[in-house]
Formats: sequence, structure tokens, C-alpha cells
Amino acid sequence: MKIVHFLSQDNKNCYGVLDSLESRTAYRIEGDIFSEYTITKEKQAAKKFLPPVYPPNILAMGLNYQRHADETGVAYPEIPVMFLKATTAVIGHEECILLPRAGPDSVDYEAELAVIIGRQAKNISVENAFDYILGYTCANDVSARDWQFDKQKKQWARGKSFDTFCPIGPFLVTKDEIENPDDLTVQTIINGTLFQDSRTSDMIFNVATIVSNASQSMTLLPGTVILTGTPQGVGFVRIPPRFLAVGDNVTVKIEKIGELKNQVKNE
Repeated sequence: MKIVHFLSQDNKNCYGVLDSLESRTAYRIEGDIFSEYTITKEKQAAKKFLPPVYPPNILAMGLNYQRHADETGVAYPEIPVMFLKATTAVIGHEECILLPRAGPDSVDYEAELAVIIGRQAKNISVENAFDYILGYTCANDVSARDWQFDKQKKQWARGKSFDTFCPIGPFLVTKDEIENPDDLTVQTIINGTLFQDSRTSDMIFNVATIVSNASQSMTLLPGTVILTGTPQGVGFVRIPPRFLAVGDNVTVKIEKIGELKNQVKNE
């Protein structure tokens, strides 16, 4: 099931089960997607797509693809490397990524599989991790590399938390539709050119391990978004580097989930 969060034609904030992405229609949901809800027969058209969730926390994994670690010359981590992104960075499908006034010249793309937690979790086992997952969506861990590496002395949070630096969407795909999240194609396409092309099978730590490990540090609340890392092909390692520029159309495409599309503008 594909759950879409949207603004209706009469400006109401709605959840629905996707009917057609082309016609932007969904069957409205009554209730809380994290507890009890009913799928109505009322079909509504989306005026604007919203992020699938507004998360209480965004947890992100660094260096979780083997070939990405190889291209950056960094040793594989022994445990998942976790950092935080500000929740104010979240935007949805078709919203604009804004190059910040504070440093617009080194902004990079990172296609990622995002996990959405469905119920409260703490100190859960790897074997039970999927019991706490509601579903998955596409994400772009947009990163200001100058702030990430230089201006903040390799403290990553600020360089990855500028407003609009966490596009997610276009919808939430429930876990029953994804038989194996650890073997999906992950791609970034900019202006029609493929820049990242990998599979989640290249991840160093799989989805269950990431969720279990994160729950050892903090309570995972319903709606928590966990970004599982990006594959090889990011902009800062290219020769010459390929950073985002005004007018770029960026698509994050993940097999069985969909295509998250955002245009780049100046703040």
C-alpha cells in the first residue's frame, strides 16, 4: 500500500491511499496511520504533495555503502555511524531544494532509502526490527560539503541540516510491499543524467541492523525517519566535482518505491 500525504484542493491536510500518481488522486484515510485508521471510498485530488511524515527525529547513517566508502578512501565502520539532521530540513515531493545564502557553492546530493518507524522502539533485537517498521520512502540527504568538512570541523549536523536539505517522498510504501529492502536499486538522476546507480545490497549494515542499533541509543518514536546511507557517485568525489546548481532537476529513484523529484533554487 502506498500512503500519500497531501494538501487537498480545499486546502485540507490529508492522508490517503494512492489511487493514481498521474492524476494525483488518493482514497482518503480517516484516523492515525500509526495506530488505527480506515480507508474511505472518498477519492480526493492532491493540490500539493506533503512529506509522507513530519518526523520527531531524523537519524542518518554515514558511510554505509561499501563502494561509497571506497570512493572516499575511508575504512568500513565497525558499527553504524549515526548523525542527526534537523527536522526543519524536511520537504516533500516537488518542493524546491534551496541553495543557502550561507554557502551555496558546495551543495551535494545523496540518494537514500529511508525507513519510517511505525511504533515506539527501544533496545530491540535485529530479529524483531521489522516489527517496528511502518514502511519506506525515498530520501535525498542534501549536504553542504564546505560546512560538513571544513567550517564545522567534520561535525556533520549543520552542513546537512539547512532548510530543505531533507526531501522525502513521494509517498510511504508499507513494508508488506517490500519483500527485501536490502536489495533495491537506488539512483540519482540530475537533468536526465544518471549520477548514482547502486543497490541496497551494497550496504555495510542492513536495514534490520540499522534499526536495532539506533534503538540502543535512543527511543525511536512513531514517525522517526532513518536514512540508511548513500551509494557511490556523490558530487564531491567527482573530477571535477559536480555540485547542485540553480535550475537542476534532481530525481531520487528507488525500486518498488518511486521517484522523488525536486528542483534546485537559490534561497
